[in-house]
Amino acid sequence: MQKTTAPAEASVRADIHQDFEKTAVRVSGVSIGVNLLLSVGKLLAGIFGHSGAMVSDAVHSASDVFSSIIVIVGVKLAAKEADMEHPYGHERMECVAAIILAVVLLISGLFIGHAGIEKLTDGDKTAPVIPGVLALVAAAVSIAVKEAMYWFTRHYGKKYNSGALMADAWHHRSDALSSVGALAGIVGARMGYPIADTAASLLICVFIAKASYDIFKDAVGKMVDRSCNRETEQAIHDCAAAIPGVIKVDLLHTRVFGSRIYVDIEIRADGKLTLEQGHEIARQVHRAVEEQFPDVKHIMVHVNPYTE
Repeated sequence: MQKTTAPAEASVRADIHQDFEKTAVRVSGVSIGVNLLLSVGKLLAGIFGHSGAMVSDAVHSASDVFSSIIVIVGVKLAAKEADMEHPYGHERMECVAAIILAVVLLISGLFIGHAGIEKLTDGDKTAPVIPGVLALVAAAVSIAVKEAMYWFTRHYGKKYNSGALMADAWHHRSDALSSVGALAGIVGARMGYPIADTAASLLICVFIAKASYDIFKDAVGKMVDRSCNRETEQAIHDCAAAIPGVIKVDLLHTRVFGSRIYVDIEIRADGKLTLEQGHEIARQVHRAVEEQFPDVKHIMVHVNPYTE
């Protein structure tokens, strides 16, 4: 049976998506401002505090500025209405943005790792420079700020089930972890182990590479028609089965399309019902699923006749 959505329901969903777009842009704007301040502050602290790890950490924060810009562009494109060439909408543009973001993050991590390896293998025998207190303070401040930004961005990523915002949140978390590595390197260098500051740059590279892999894997999964997790599918199944007139759920298929979900479901109803009565049962299933699962963008309900 064909999907039908009341004008009021469509209006509510449009308002939700507009609210998400505005929220995503606002959150990304905050991320850009914070990362700009942090990257400049950490760069200055690394230079004047004689810490290579802090300079590397500043590069990581600077890459997050570019990442937040990609998030804004991706969300804007994903929010475009369906058209003749894209009848199912543009939600996957958010996944494209996340993939680009992951690649950029990985490249920045590899550059940092390469620089750390060069420092470990060069033949410079001059006395190493011990990082100053300024670099130590900058690392501690960075950890606190970036962890706060992680929870701030994650809150809205979870609220709107946004892969791009969740990717941006993990960028904040990876930056906090890299600052932990920088802090450990600086402390080690000040305790008489100057090589620890350089080794921390390699640790930062590992953190960045892991974050980029997780983001890439999640985005690709959402672009290849991956099904929902079993818990969500079971909840949709139970929701449909609870509707009066539904004898059994014969089939349930789901696929993730960007941040949204498409559902195909076959229910079994009394074969003696009229077409109008069968349609009404399908309509109730359709409405119940969309009301209980806001991430469902489209649901097709097919009614199979049941005869003893």
